Amino acid sequence: RTHELLADVITYDAAISACGKGERWQEAFGLLGRMQEEDLVPCVITYSAAISACEKSEQWQHALDLLEAMRDRNVLPNVITYSALMSACEKGEQWQRAPGFLGVMQCEGAVPNVIIYSASIRHLLSVAE
Repeated sequence: RTHELLADVITYDAAISACGKGERWQEAFGLLGRMQEEDLVPCVITYSAAISACEKSEQWQHALDLLEAMRDRNVLPNVITYSALMSACEKGEQWQRAPGFLGVMQCEGAVPNVIIYSASIRHLLSVAE
């Protein structure tokens, strides 16, 4: 007797997160695409995990693309999303983006954490030098 197991959003979230830990951002993107092909709706956790995968692989441009994809699908980023974005931009030496994220976060009602504030401060220090 065979049983077919179907993946759900939580399964994909875990797999995408694992891709991030292995610095395999392309696989994370592939899973995100496959998820949508299966009519599963990615949530903020899904996108945050994929953005984190980009961050760990120093793919800041792709992280920003995912932020746009979230907004296109009306998925509201949270502090975890923005923390991963800030880290991705830092690794890509895109310091100038930090203050913009801080402002957008506050407008969206997300409460900045120490990662967000630290990145913003590092940006200001880099500008002052």
